Amino acid sequence: MSDHSSEIQFAIAPKNYKFIIAGVAILILGFVLMSGGAAESVHEFHYDEIFSTTRITVAPLTCLVGYALVMVGILKK
Repeated sequence: MSDHSSEIQFAIAPKNYKFIIAGVAILILGFVLMSGGAAESVHEFHYDEIFSTTRITVAPLTCLVGYALVMVGILKK
């Protein structure tokens, strides 16, 4: 019998996990930015809180960056 050392090779390299973890963290940040504060009463409506720039533009772009990082982490060789 030959003395070959067998190494376990995973489908994703360990350095790619850093991209995936960073992407998931950025995704969580994006969803937190998208979530809103609760109104004190059911009969109140605050236009500025719901349609703020953070919730309409910044949060979705942050989520897209997070999804892109996860994809880079999966596809990068």
